[in-house]
Amino acid sequence: MKLPNILMSSSLAVALLLGSGAAATSLHKDVTLEVDGRSRPAGAFALTVGDVLAGQGIKVEPGDIVIPSVDTPVNDGDVVQVKFLKSVTIDVDGEERVITTNASTVRAALSEVAIPELSTAAVSMPLATRISHLGAEIEVTTEKAVKVAVANEKQSVNTTSRSVADLLTELNITLDADDRVTPDPQTLLTEGAQIQVDRVEVTEKTVKEKIDFDTKVTKNSSMWISEKKVTTAGKAGKAERTYRITTVNGKEDSRELLSEKVLTKPVTQVEVHGTKASSHGVKINLARAAQWDRIAKCESGNRWHINTGNGYYGGLQFSKASWDANGGRDFAAYPHQASREEQITIANRYYAKAGFRPWSCRRVL
Repeated sequence: MKLPNILMSSSLAVALLLGSGAAATSLHKDVTLEVDGRSRPAGAFALTVGDVLAGQGIKVEPGDIVIPSVDTPVNDGDVVQVKFLKSVTIDVDGEERVITTNASTVRAALSEVAIPELSTAAVSMPLATRISHLGAEIEVTTEKAVKVAVANEKQSVNTTSRSVADLLTELNITLDADDRVTPDPQTLLTEGAQIQVDRVEVTEKTVKEKIDFDTKVTKNSSMWISEKKVTTAGKAGKAERTYRITTVNGKEDSRELLSEKVLTKPVTQVEVHGTKASSHGVKINLARAAQWDRIAKCESGNRWHINTGNGYYGGLQFSKASWDANGGRDFAAYPHQASREEQITIANRYYAKAGFRPWSCRRVL
């Protein structure tokens, strides 16, 4: 009789060599072999479980589980289970751990690891998936509460998406090339994460705008300080300008000048400023000079050096007391002894306290 080309124990080989045909037939066993949860028929000439495994070309190593044990006698109808020891990588929210296990399914492997709220987590493969002797890589993403703001419209979401990009896909939020996402789309989500999506638009716009004129100032020592004369009036120009405008969530964020074409050149304003101070070194203040001139015309007929002997002096008809009270002696003992500019300077000091009220001729203003 030709023996099957199988591996066998020495005792089985002897039994087959010495036995009759009928005896050899009785040594053939019909068993079910279950390897890592997958069952298949495994008919074999066998005395023990080890013979069955040898007949199927299955080699077990330390750490592998065989039920019943390899030296257990085998009979027709028996079920032989083999659970190989395997390496399984489990990634939970980006943190990897490697376990060695005899688990046959993803569910069984995960049960060996403490994973919070696994029932609501997302797993990269079905829990019933069989794990081969080569092992497996399993990703687990636990449910997290996060906040999402798109163009400042906010929403709270419970999600098992793994990354910011995955969450945006889950929520059907599409991005164009200019939109901004914070944090980076590849960032793994964590509990309480806040995601900001800014809608960015970049456009070009051409407009006509004025060009401000410059001012050139020259000094004149014959003119009083505070006196100013415009010898050439400034005039704004006009330019055609093209800008690149960036808006974020509908509001302008930045504006970059791309090109400029001058349509009308601006005219520089030329001004002459006085530098002359009083003989006493006190600066002159000619504010409201035109108004003071009108009051002087009413009060004294514009006679700035008049002394009528009625107790009032000069073009603005100061009393001696009001002159002294407002620092008139910075220039002269009596108002009519001071220049027009000096009298206006003291009038402005008085104005700062009482406005035009002290002058009866204020009605001419």
